[in-house]
Amino acid sequence: MSLRWYSVVVDSHDVAALARWWAETLDYRIVYEDDHEVVIIPPGMSEDPITDPAKWAAAGLGLTFVPVPEGKTLKNRLHIDLAPHTSQDRDAEVAALIARGATPVEIGQSEQEGVSWTVLADPEGNEFCVLSTRDS
Repeated sequence: MSLRWYSVVVDSHDVAALARWWAETLDYRIVYEDDHEVVIIPPGMSEDPITDPAKWAAAGLGLTFVPVPEGKTLKNRLHIDLAPHTSQDRDAEVAALIARGATPVEIGQSEQEGVSWTVLADPEGNEFCVLSTRDS
């Protein structure tokens, strides 16, 4: 038996604003929104039922944003890694994220030799990494 990784849930103060920030970052679209939850999914992913289990298992991963009253106090135990394609300018992608409200974060990566990623935080402080360019 195997299960499909369906979604990552992100705690947030302003679910609508943070969901929109991530939707723009990932080129996802909002498929559900109310005061207590906003769901975004990848382009090409359908909201229609998928009856073929293999196609259902291969479907993309969504992000769900839910409100929490408390603020973020520690480094995330789980984070998202983003990777630009080899045809993209990685540094320009990082600069664009910062221009849209991401902030550089130091979590000890500068103490490591040969680091090929950049650690940023989204507008609510959730860390994520931009990796080196990839083609697979």
